[in-house]
Amino acid sequence: MAGRGVFAWVCAGLLLFAVSALAAELPQLTGRVVDNAGLLDAGAEAGLTEKLAAFEAKSSDQIVVATIESLDGEAIEPYANRLFRAWGLGQAGEDNGVLLLVALNDRRMRIEVGYGLEGTLTDLHAKLIIENTMVPAFRAGDYAGGITGAVDDIVTVLEGNAAELEARARRAAEENAEPIWPVVLFFIVWGTIFFGGFAFAFLPQFFGRKIGPRRYRWLGMEFDYTSRGRSGGRSGSSGWSSGSSGGFSGGGGSSGGGGASGSW
Repeated sequence: MAGRGVFAWVCAGLLLFAVSALAAELPQLTGRVVDNAGLLDAGAEAGLTEKLAAFEAKSSDQIVVATIESLDGEAIEPYANRLFRAWGLGQAGEDNGVLLLVALNDRRMRIEVGYGLEGTLTDLHAKLIIENTMVPAFRAGDYAGGITGAVDDIVTVLEGNAAELEARARRAAEENAEPIWPVVLFFIVWGTIFFGGFAFAFLPQFFGRKIGPRRYRWLGMEFDYTSRGRSGGRSGSSGWSSGSSGGFSGGGGSSGGGGASGSW
C-alpha cells in the first residue's frame, strides 16, 4: 500500500510538472503598462500610465495594460486569469482590478475583470469594447489607438456611463447593417410571381365574365382554359415570366474569469 501511495504522488508530481511546462511564462509587473510586445511608443505609454494612475487615485479601481508577443500555445482566457491572479490586480477584499491583455503573434486580446467589478464592467461591455474599439483599430494597424480607446471605454463604464458605450455600439451596428431593401424586393417579386400565377390560374373562372366555352374575360384580359396557355386580350398582356436577383504592484485582488476575448 505504501508503494502505491508513493507511486501516486510521483505521478501527480509529473503531471503537475507537465502542465506547468505547457503553460506560458508570465511577465513581471513593472507598471500600469507592461508593453513587452512593443506596441506602444514612449509617448503613448507615458500617456496611458498617467491616465491609469489618475483614475486609480480617484476611484481606487485598478486598470493594467499588458502586451506580450505570444501565448506559447495556451488559450488567452486561462493565461489572462493566471496573470491577473499572479499580479494581484485590484485592492485586497475589493477585487476591483481590470487587465487589458494583447497577445500580438496570436492576434488575440482579452479584458479580464475582477470579481468586484463584474456587475459594472459586464461581459457584454467588455465584448463591445473589443469588437467596436479594439478590433477595427488593430486591423488598421493602429495598436496604440485601439489600446488607448479601450482604456477610455473601460473608464467610461466604470464611471457609470455604460449607456454611452451601448449607444455608440448601437449606432455602429446600424451603420454597418446590410440594407434590407434587396431582401424585401426579392420577396415582393417572388410573391407576385407565385401568387399572381396562382390567382390567374383560378380566379378568372370565379370572378370573370364567361365569353365562351372555358373562356373568360377578367380585369381587361381574356383567359382561355381550353389550351395549356392563355392569350392576352385588348390590353396586350402576354402572361408572366419569372426571373431572379515600475514602482507599482497589485493590491492583492482576484478574478474569476469574467470579461471577454476577441481576435483581429
